[in-house]
Amino acid sequence: MDAQLIAFIGVAAGMVALPGADFTVVVRNALASRGSGVATAVGVAGGLLVHTALAVAGLAAVLVTMPVLFRTVQLLGGAYVLCLGLGALYAIRRRGPVAEGNLSSDEAGDRAPMSPGRSLRQGFLTNALNPKAPVLFLSLLPQFVPDGQPPLLRTLLLASMVVLLALVWFPAVALLVDRLGRWLRRPRTARAIEGGSGAALTALGLVLVTGPLLH
Repeated sequence: MDAQLIAFIGVAAGMVALPGADFTVVVRNALASRGSGVATAVGVAGGLLVHTALAVAGLAAVLVTMPVLFRTVQLLGGAYVLCLGLGALYAIRRRGPVAEGNLSSDEAGDRAPMSPGRSLRQGFLTNALNPKAPVLFLSLLPQFVPDGQPPLLRTLLLASMVVLLALVWFPAVALLVDRLGRWLRRPRTARAIEGGSGAALTALGLVLVTGPLLH
């Protein structure tokens, strides 16, 4: 394994682990159930696979250089994340106050687990509609393609490493949340986490919808 590849793995790991909409959605769904969290995590990796495939094919460059198309993706992604955040906040308000003593620690996660298909789709769309991803891949991948090596094969290898890291990181987050579930699913704790995740997703969505082009 060459030094550039090792360096790329370190940078890519930091990029994948950086908290964002993906991380927030995985944690929120993992609070409902381990299956929902893991399915969401796999969906996130699937979204990354789309971006890496576009980068390898060179289509991401087209997306970034066409402001109208890029802005469309940005608005779609922002609107989707915003809907997730507002939906979480509305669900908390609709349920009303919960007394800590009313539920056991195992019953505190009062959000019904989503089906695996819906969880998978939610994770996939959250990542696939992220307009920052094409910019990140286009700015990152070429820096780790050594002179003299076939660019296509090297880019394919680097892109595969990103997807593999996501397949390790996000399911690990879901399993950790489930492992800590007895404490995290206490009514007040679960509500605080869901409220925080809802507020974070709403803020991220607003930034994407109202902000300028990211590139």
